[in-house]
Amino acid sequence: MTENNIRAQSKLNFIPPKFNSLILHLGQLSLPILMRVRTRPWLPAGIKNVEVKNVESLAQFYHQFQTGKIRLLMAFHHPEIDDPLSIAHMLYQIMPKVAHRQGISLHKPIHTHFMYDRGMLLWAGKWLGWLFSSLGGIPIRRGRKLDLRSLQAARKILLNAQFPLTIAPEGATNGHSGIVSPLEPGVAQLGFWCVEDLIKANRNEEVIILPLGVQYYYPNTPWKKLNWLLSKLEKDSGLTVQEIKSSDINHNQEQYYQRILRLAEHITGEIEEFYRRFYHQDLPQDITGLDSLKPHEALFKRIERLQNTALQVVEQYLNLESEGTLAKRCRRIEEETWKYIYREEFDLVLNLNNLPSLQKGLADWVAKEANLKIRHMRLVETFVAVTANYLKEKPSFERFAEMSLLIFDAIARIREGKIPGRPRLGLRQAQITIGEPISVTQRWESYNSSRKAGKQAVTKLTDDLKVALESLVE
Repeated sequence: MTENNIRAQSKLNFIPPKFNSLILHLGQLSLPILMRVRTRPWLPAGIKNVEVKNVESLAQFYHQFQTGKIRLLMAFHHPEIDDPLSIAHMLYQIMPKVAHRQGISLHKPIHTHFMYDRGMLLWAGKWLGWLFSSLGGIPIRRGRKLDLRSLQAARKILLNAQFPLTIAPEGATNGHSGIVSPLEPGVAQLGFWCVEDLIKANRNEEVIILPLGVQYYYPNTPWKKLNWLLSKLEKDSGLTVQEIKSSDINHNQEQYYQRILRLAEHITGEIEEFYRRFYHQDLPQDITGLDSLKPHEALFKRIERLQNTALQVVEQYLNLESEGTLAKRCRRIEEETWKYIYREEFDLVLNLNNLPSLQKGLADWVAKEANLKIRHMRLVETFVAVTANYLKEKPSFERFAEMSLLIFDAIARIREGKIPGRPRLGLRQAQITIGEPISVTQRWESYNSSRKAGKQAVTKLTDDLKVALESLVE
């Protein structure tokens, strides 16, 4: 649906997983072709190869799962939309070969069920919902306090399905290979529910959570392309272009850092003025209280203040309280906005189309306005994982590229309301690191001792999983 064609819609229905082995087989056959096609020069992204550390461990756990010794839940760090493709390549191509060399017996098909954001289908199209359903995917609505239907489907699959379950506990991509965002408690809760269900069924499998770290590198470090991208961003934002000399392109990291900082400061100032003038928000023009900070620290304090302001604009419209982390507020806003566009009272499109023209016109009006309001949230979401020291503590091509591409996303969201195909900087290498297993079964007694202890056990397991994921990324 385009920005100019927003209309009220019938409610978003749950798409149940309907695994189809033929679709899986076709997908596995096409994966090597897809990986090669994505390396063509005219496409916006490309993964040159996938490297997996400790893949023997994954093969062992998959074997244990297939032989009925464990129930397996894989939790992965989710920096990019390409992660599922990288993980699929690991499962379908790399792990079976390593298992064969190690004498580890795995029977086909090799696959994993997975959970995905229901919102993906709103911009990608219904075909993706059919594909994900056929591959055993479970949609989840991130902003709901408890998406019971999705969680029940995941609980059933984790207990009885022929494949493990894979989840990104961060809930969304964050655009940073080196940052693990706060985790949702769903992975931990599903793990404990599975232990409970196994006990009720008089089964003795152990429930294991296996952390997977996912990162991306540019093996050829295309500084020239980064220089080009920064020049484009400077031009698009109204700054004079500060191209780096050819002799300095490959090694002047300080100049790249300063250009990114300058871009961020300029764009922040422009958006602050936008909210002052057109949304009447109180954003002081001076930086009182920030002058004692270093320039990059002061800038990110301003960005935090701006993010809070942008969310408050939408929250006021939706009559929501401004509470919780930025990520939680973003998801709550998304869910509430969907209620204005995808109307729960209309089960079928037919019900909506049969409305009197006055009511239909008002419903469309509300949908258009809600769609505009959610753009404030999308802008915040672009930078929700950014920290003041991310570039400073480890200045590298990958981090410069990540920040530059996030700035590109922000400008695109402002200009077009969506992110077009990102500019391509070069082929990347994915690195997946298999972490140490976390036994949920061994934590069952502390979880089951009382209601309060159960909540504490979920929090503790979630915290431990975050530490595990952080140890797998640099």
